Amino acid sequence: MKTPLTCLAAAAAAALWAGNAQAEDLLIKIGTVNATSGGAAHLGKDNENGARLAVEELNAKGLTIGGKKAKFELLAEDDAGDPKQGTTAAQKFADDKVNGVIGHLNSGTSIPASRIYAGAGIPQIAASVTNPKYTRQGFKTTFRVVADDVHLGATLGKYAVQTLHAQSIVVIDDRTAYGQGVADEFDKGVKAAGGKVVKREFTSDKATDLMGILTAAKAAKPDVIFYGGMDAVGGPLARQMKQLGIQAKLMGGDGLCTSEMPKLAAGALADGQLICAEAGGIDPNDKAAVKGMDDFKARFKKRFGTEVQLYSPYTYDATMVMAQAMVKANSADPAKYLPVLAKTSGYKGVTGAISFDDKGDIQNGALTLSTFKAGQKATIGVVR
Repeated sequence: MKTPLTCLAAAAAAALWAGNAQAEDLLIKIGTVNATSGGAAHLGKDNENGARLAVEELNAKGLTIGGKKAKFELLAEDDAGDPKQGTTAAQKFADDKVNGVIGHLNSGTSIPASRIYAGAGIPQIAASVTNPKYTRQGFKTTFRVVADDVHLGATLGKYAVQTLHAQSIVVIDDRTAYGQGVADEFDKGVKAAGGKVVKREFTSDKATDLMGILTAAKAAKPDVIFYGGMDAVGGPLARQMKQLGIQAKLMGGDGLCTSEMPKLAAGALADGQLICAEAGGIDPNDKAAVKGMDDFKARFKKRFGTEVQLYSPYTYDATMVMAQAMVKANSADPAKYLPVLAKTSGYKGVTGAISFDDKGDIQNGALTLSTFKAGQKATIGVVR
């Protein structure tokens, strides 16, 4: 018969064992930085939640790395889309010695932050950064899981000239690294396809009154107006185009390809008027890929109570790719798993196969052309 003292000793031993077991867990800190305040907050939170879902699912799997149970922790920071706040967040993560970073949301914050991560030897995988410069700085720590603006701009420029047969094209950008970058690539794409940009204008990423710019654009009698920037300005631009009676097609990159765009345009978009492109995409004829994405969206909505906005499937995949590299390297030490991460080839994610080239760019990245009908996004086609 066990005495009360024996029971107490057994309980103490069990508690000590549990404490030791917890101490043996390998804590892996994954940082993510997004604009979760400001005009792009809905996109920033979408990105953050994609990484959060991945971390929760990784913990549920009970992975073992280096003989220890891996416990992943997501550390989230808001840079408000501001480069200074972005570098501050990056330095904080470097000081905290995080094991890896997913992000940032914007090119303008990711590019300067990437220098800090490179200096600290911390791998960084971007899931929505499309400016080519990001992976062309010579850093070994920068990766991305989406196609860049060279591919996006060239495809949209060709589409404007060869499919829409636009004779007069006006280009507007918001002067951010993303907006100006994608507008420049679109401009090059138009010219390469034999077309002509008759006017270039610029605004800011916080503009609400675009009447002056659009009045000048209207004088050029445009067939197409391309806007390089995000939906927070793209929506008002579409409304004011309608107010001025401009019948041109509106084109843009992934910043206009969001589920919020019709709401921000407040009913100003006619069916098929907006043509946008987002890096990534699932072939609608690939039933397995479509099912995988549908399953992800269902899990995402169940967990967060909201629909996928744009790039959360890519932050999810980026987090999973990083974790897989740690498992393969049998270490969460950046110096040890970074070479394995760089050799990622054929990883089957919800967004498709992921392989990195020698710059850290995704190989054979997809691009989805879309429009909106009755307020809902409709896929025109997926190209590579």
